Amino acid sequence: QVQLVESGGGLVQAGGSLRLSCAASGRTFSTYVMGWFRQAPGKEREFVAAITRDASSTSYVDSVKGRFTISRDNAKNTVNLQMNSLKPEDTAVYYCAARGSTVLSTHNFAYGSWGQGTQVTVSS
Repeated sequence: QVQLVESGGGLVQAGGSLRLSCAASGRTFSTYVMGWFRQAPGKEREFVAAITRDASSTSYVDSVKGRFTISRDNAKNTVNLQMNSLKPEDTAVYYCAARGSTVLSTHNFAYGSWGQGTQVTVSS
């Protein structure tokens, strides 16, 4: 497994931007598919974005396409989520996750390692 720690959350007005970061510790970070999920109070955890080992492919939930961008820097063991044009519906705790595979997945059960999460609150 890989250890993950998210940061960069906070309070922002609708239409604003935030950049989330996920710091990973582990010798084999570059071998993992990485994903971002989010969970609002009283709701199920939702897939947001994922990126392959070499960043050659990405996947996004429809509601964030064109607004969010996932990226990774294997040399620094980090994964980022740039969030622009934020909406109140984006309010949630955001989690990064790692999957020991070359295949992207939108299912939370496919990811074996999880961070503790970072709170994102978007005011209207």
